[in-house]
Amino acid sequence: MNAVMPLEPRLERVQCLGSHGLRRIAYWEWGDPSNPRVVVCAHGLTRQGRDFDALARALTPAFRVVCPDVAGRGESDRLADPALYQVSTYVADMVTMLARVRGDESVCWFGTSMGGLIGMLLASLPGTPIRRLVLNDIGPALDATGIARIGAYVGQPLSWSSEDEAADYLLTISQGFGPHTRDEWLALTRPMLRRHGETLRLHYDPAIGIALRAITPEAAAIGEQALWTAYDAIRCPTLVLRGADSDLLSRATAERMASRGPKPRIHEFAGVGHAPTLVRPEQIAVVEAFLRNR
Repeated sequence: MNAVMPLEPRLERVQCLGSHGLRRIAYWEWGDPSNPRVVVCAHGLTRQGRDFDALARALTPAFRVVCPDVAGRGESDRLADPALYQVSTYVADMVTMLARVRGDESVCWFGTSMGGLIGMLLASLPGTPIRRLVLNDIGPALDATGIARIGAYVGQPLSWSSEDEAADYLLTISQGFGPHTRDEWLALTRPMLRRHGETLRLHYDPAIGIALRAITPEAAAIGEQALWTAYDAIRCPTLVLRGADSDLLSRATAERMASRGPKPRIHEFAGVGHAPTLVRPEQIAVVEAFLRNR
């Protein structure tokens, strides 16, 4: 493998089949493309694959790191039917992507929030390629407070006149990410923006919020039961990260997770809510040690 890894990722695409035909799913690939040791990093509901730049740079000496833009986000195609913005759709897309990037090898999966739900379902399947799993501030039971907070801002028709103005707004809805320097926050903000004429807008299809807001309490209860069933079927080594102040993954749920299914180790980050960004070296070190099996 090459001794020197590129400082920037390669943008790749794969065609996935859906009920409305083919669509392109984009992913950012870091490191030696011939490296069979692959880590997939999957983002949260309104985010995109460049969230993991700092983590990917730290991991590329040992791994090839693949960071997809889930359908409707970033460089991936938007869906013709907003009702298809569901985890089941994303799981199917990721199966296709994994066939492209892993060959016959297994992979590690790091998933933040929604990306963790995708990883949880993939890891529960018979014959899964996932050999190590990191769930970042997510579990089978989601606190209603966090869901309501996210639902209040996702899909809003917002625009800004400058990058700094956009960064200031995103900071107001992302306090749970924890403390960041201005440079760190701008690095997380830039991939979230797309230029439309004289203004900047968010990178995702506003329709991604429709399915979230349509969830009834009855549907949520059925979904939680299904997620616990999937979680209990996971057999690979698992690490659960939790922001100590999280409003989506409660401490009680994390403790319940530790006692069943894959019986993961739980690691809490103080001073962080939903969700740790894995930008700071002390956060990255926890993940890197687990993925390297140290």
